[in-house]
Amino acid sequence: MIDVLVVDDDFRVAEINAKYVGKVPGFRVAARAHSATQALAAVERGAIDLVLLDHYLPDQTGLELVHRMREEGHGSDVIMITAAGDVTTVQKAMRLGALHYLVKPFTFTALRSRLDSYAALRRTVDRVGGRGLTGQEQVDRIFGALRTAPAPSSPGLPSGHSEPTTDLICGVLHRADHPLSAHEVAAETGLSRSTAQRYLRHLEQAGRLRLSLKYGDTGRPEHRYAWVAP
Repeated sequence: MIDVLVVDDDFRVAEINAKYVGKVPGFRVAARAHSATQALAAVERGAIDLVLLDHYLPDQTGLELVHRMREEGHGSDVIMITAAGDVTTVQKAMRLGALHYLVKPFTFTALRSRLDSYAALRRTVDRVGGRGLTGQEQVDRIFGALRTAPAPSSPGLPSGHSEPTTDLICGVLHRADHPLSAHEVAAETGLSRSTAQRYLRHLEQAGRLRLSLKYGDTGRPEHRYAWVAP
């Protein structure tokens, strides 16, 4: 599980963001904070993997908090979630190492896309690091894992299909560095295998995925799907 610290000076907004995080498989809210002081104390207690950070806090700005965290050696990753959409703040966030920047107001789908790409980054780093691999290809995989899924190319969906679920599956396939089976997509998204298979079939027929077959020693070949770049 990825432990998340939700930081927002508005108690209601913090609660909404925490509920959003709780709906994403693989993530859980470890703590909430409503000021920079509370947030730093939570980070210092340890076990915080990711901070969802507002910029406008009552005692310090979010960026000042990130700067202080780095000075004190805290390595928790940061995704900015704030109404501050000016270029200067965005640039400073990038220079301090924020992995994503989400401008309020936003949808659950938008936040989930960022969390999914963050989870993909962690998996990619673990996989590459565990193999001791080096080189440009591995570096590209790590940086590529942070890309969020592109918007759907067609608004039309069959009956019983939702756009958020379509976006979620597209995001998983877009970030994958190899074709995935319906079982693997289901595991990544938290969907049932049958639901994943239904969406994958539609996306393949729409030309957004490429289907290949993997033959094993026994039984029927396994269907595997790969993202088709637009």
